[in-house]
Amino acid sequence: SAVAGILVSGKEVIMMRCVPALILLAGLCLTLFSSAVAAETTVRVLLTGGNGARLPQKDEGVERLAVSTGEVLFGGMQYFGKIEIWRGKNGLYVVNELPLEEYVKGVVSGEVGRSWDIEALKAQAVVSRTYVLMQKAYAVSAPVPYDVTSSVLHQVFKGGDVPEPIARAVEDTRGEILTFDGGPIVAYFHSTSGGITEDAAEVFGKSYPYLKPVETNSELSPYFLWQKKIALKDMEKASGVKGLKDIGIDSHTESGRVRTFSFVNGSGSTKIAAKTLRQNLGWDKLPSTFVTSIMRDNGAFIIEGRGYGHGVGMCQWSALQMARDGKTYRDILSYFYQGTVLQQYEDR
Repeated sequence: SAVAGILVSGKEVIMMRCVPALILLAGLCLTLFSSAVAAETTVRVLLTGGNGARLPQKDEGVERLAVSTGEVLFGGMQYFGKIEIWRGKNGLYVVNELPLEEYVKGVVSGEVGRSWDIEALKAQAVVSRTYVLMQKAYAVSAPVPYDVTSSVLHQVFKGGDVPEPIARAVEDTRGEILTFDGGPIVAYFHSTSGGITEDAAEVFGKSYPYLKPVETNSELSPYFLWQKKIALKDMEKASGVKGLKDIGIDSHTESGRVRTFSFVNGSGSTKIAAKTLRQNLGWDKLPSTFVTSIMRDNGAFIIEGRGYGHGVGMCQWSALQMARDGKTYRDILSYFYQGTVLQQYEDR
């Protein structure tokens, strides 16, 4: 075992013998500051070290070790606001609570580039604000109370200084959200559509009238077209099919993405849902389910496709193209979320 500690204003206040704690605490330093935070809507963010970070489990006993208003250095980034440190049997968890608009700035910084056109930044700000308010409406069942994580499990939240264009985009749209039937919509978004977005029912199992396929231009994206080489052993592990001989496309969704693959071995053919295969392989290894061809190459498969992400809702790179074409953020939002209403959020 080893000893790990948290530094608050230069003083070690917590000592414990926990190897997982050392892993989670790498680069963590908490310091106090005295500025007051105004009473307003806040967001509780579980800071994670990456896409594969372990989340609190329902049966995991946890206790809150420390809480302070201050600054935390986590994963090489600075985060400000209320900081909570929780300990569970699997390690330590860090929750950052901060004002809604400051959170939105951090998300826009994490999701898109600072050099993007202002109207695309505004569109992202509205979508991200809407998304987190929708998430806050659902109680988190995990033992550590949080609204969202800081990773792509929800939307990427980045700490540190906010570039001026992003801060301006958030301030110019302060409080604006997309609504349907009077409440925040389920504001899914993704990186690159590959030419058309996807129906939410195909990915998330539930249909929404404002999340239907629309044609797009995402050719600015480096993932508009892609090719990946995936080892045979990785395909077998992801599919659970041993002795894999070939992979075929079994069915398509309305947008042209793959709904199911056929994995063929000596025993026959097994159907695998495309979204399941992508999740099992890893999002980077299979950028999207918009697969256009599959070729066997000795001990690997060469897969070609289009787009990056699940394909539902606003395509970020298409939004950038629309902004460059002179469209406003209102135009962008009304195109991707048809039938929704842009209005001011009212804290209840």
